[in-house]
Amino acid sequence: MLRTRGTDNDNRGRWAAGLAFAAVLGITGCQASGSGSDGPEQGKGGQRSHSASGVPRTTPTFSVPDDWTEPDRWVVLPRGERTDKYGSPVGFPHDLKGAVAMFRAVQGTDITEQKNVVDEHLRLFNSYMSAEDRSADNAERVELGAMRTDKEIHRQMGVKPGGPLPLGAYVRTTVVGFKVIKSSPDEVSAWLLSRVAQKAGEGRKEEVSYTGRLMASRWEAGDWKMSTKAALAALREPSGQSAPKGAAPGDKAFNAAGWTAIREAS
Repeated sequence: MLRTRGTDNDNRGRWAAGLAFAAVLGITGCQASGSGSDGPEQGKGGQRSHSASGVPRTTPTFSVPDDWTEPDRWVVLPRGERTDKYGSPVGFPHDLKGAVAMFRAVQGTDITEQKNVVDEHLRLFNSYMSAEDRSADNAERVELGAMRTDKEIHRQMGVKPGGPLPLGAYVRTTVVGFKVIKSSPDEVSAWLLSRVAQKAGEGRKEEVSYTGRLMASRWEAGDWKMSTKAALAALREPSGQSAPKGAAPGDKAFNAAGWTAIREAS
């Protein structure tokens, strides 16, 4: 988060700006939680998650139920029309699904021994942050925050910061659901529900947890972009002031909390 001096109103604005930046930068993972397994959807998020980016307004982790309950709401999100020079999908439709698809692209990170946190965070910042938020100072904050996150991931995986992750190690974040906070033709905010899988190397068990994050965007120059002003607006909404109850797809609580599940596009 950004830390500055000023009035309470100024600090609240900076805090909300930090929320949006961290949402763009942050791997929801760097989890210190949950026993897991190598099979899909078998993680047991028994402990509180640790978000490396320090984003407030997140849900605690939780476990996948033994009995599957079909989600009441499903949606297939569109893909971006093209790939930008940073390698990110862009060109999402000018509607609610397009905005959520952009959120999913932002949140869907994959950190491995060949792809480091700093490069990923700067890619997300350059591809998805609004023009007014994409300043040199903020880029520096992004890089410094990513370096701290990278050190934490290395520490959790038992290797020296600055070097490669162990062979076969990864932190993968996949968005599996969302709940809209505010939606208009040119501004969308929502809670994103993500599955975070972390593995410390070959032969190690995969740990799985789920976490929620507030994300907000505005339509800008023909595409959806992450916006701190939209984040501030979302925080003023009653549904943006507290996270929905966390629940994995297949849990009865997923439906009760109002989450919409995401299907893969064919």
